[in-house]
Amino acid sequence: MISGTRRVVTEPAGVNGHGDGMNVTSGSFQRIYDPSVGEVREWYINDHTVIRAADGQWHLFGITHPEPADPENEIEFAHATADELFGPWTKRAPALVVDHSYGETHLWAPHVVHDGELYYMFYAGGGVDRTAAAINLAVSTDLCDWRRHPGGPLFVDGYDARDPMVLRVGEQWVMYYCATAEPGGGNHIVAYRTSADLVEWSEREIAYTDPSAGTFGGPTESPFVLPHDDGWYLFIGPRPDYVGTDVFRSDDPLAFRIEDQVGHIASHAAEIVEDCGTLWITSAGWGQGGVSIAPLIFDR
Repeated sequence: MISGTRRVVTEPAGVNGHGDGMNVTSGSFQRIYDPSVGEVREWYINDHTVIRAADGQWHLFGITHPEPADPENEIEFAHATADELFGPWTKRAPALVVDHSYGETHLWAPHVVHDGELYYMFYAGGGVDRTAAAINLAVSTDLCDWRRHPGGPLFVDGYDARDPMVLRVGEQWVMYYCATAEPGGGNHIVAYRTSADLVEWSEREIAYTDPSAGTFGGPTESPFVLPHDDGWYLFIGPRPDYVGTDVFRSDDPLAFRIEDQVGHIASHAAEIVEDCGTLWITSAGWGQGGVSIAPLIFDR
């Protein structure tokens, strides 16, 4: 979530076509949060979200588990807070723990937005059928106490639909997430759905289709869409390696093409965060020692 507040975007100013010579890079990364501090074992943070509350405090939520990587047993969301984006960060009790009675088999990739009196946390809850994986919702008034949506999953999709990211575009909300062209597999895609109220969501559409195909673990994970200057920018990975994010530019927030790549950044599970008018890009993941951050750079 950018700035930790509701951001309404109608269309980017001065759209002028297919990258316009823009190159998206980053500065040097520095670690801002290590979940292993104070623990007897090393822990990781993977897909995560950073949001600034109305009182100015920063909150970080993310997939967490002791090293080494164990995605099938990632069953709680890390929570940390800080007065400043660069810390120091304080480790808090888990924000959520897996609820098997709710149909959850794991907790992956939280993303938090604020609207009205509530904070909305969207996340992947899995399920026994990986061709019909659940995208779930929990809400909070204070970013500390969370309650699951009583109606169950918002929707299911495959293969292993996951990594939701929500953005206000004009008069509607758009949720981007990674999936495959067909529930049982196929081309890796960035799917999207739209909503007026953050609870009822439309049928699936496709914002990006990658040439690669398969089931779990493709190169369209962690989608993040950023409106900036004269266009819309889609960040996805891992590409081509685990610590790698590609950036694509479009005139349309609902349509991206592989030929419109405008950048590559050495980041995993990238999130974009705005603080005091500066854009930052994060990186985390298995074996990465926590969450790191770098300035996001747009060069012409």
